[in-house]
Amino acid sequence: MITLSTAAVKELKSLLETKNAPAGTGLRLGVQKGGCAGLSYTMQVSEAEEGDITLEQEGVVVHISPDSVEYLKGCVINYEYSLSDSGFKIVNPNASRSCGCGTSFEAKGEEGTYDPANECK
Repeated sequence: MITLSTAAVKELKSLLETKNAPAGTGLRLGVQKGGCAGLSYTMQVSEAEEGDITLEQEGVVVHISPDSVEYLKGCVINYEYSLSDSGFKIVNPNASRSCGCGTSFEAKGEEGTYDPANECK
């Protein structure tokens, strides 16, 4: 359903270790209305919530909210290192368009939610 790159696994393991996260705690990934392109990603360190789809890859647990599954199928989560903008990046095959900052997207089949007036500033 979702693939974590080697860099993302490494960074998530480090993050969970830093937070002394108990077993079962992982990355909670979701999608909500908002952002420049209509839908935005949510990420937090969390235990599973009722109804979540829980996946594990190389010892890293990922919880996906049930309302977000259709938007996240086939995504690849990477962690990119750079001097000015290190962070998690999501490659989403379900996006017909992404905003300039990469934190929001317009889903295929839901075209028309994108408003250029709200483009990243």
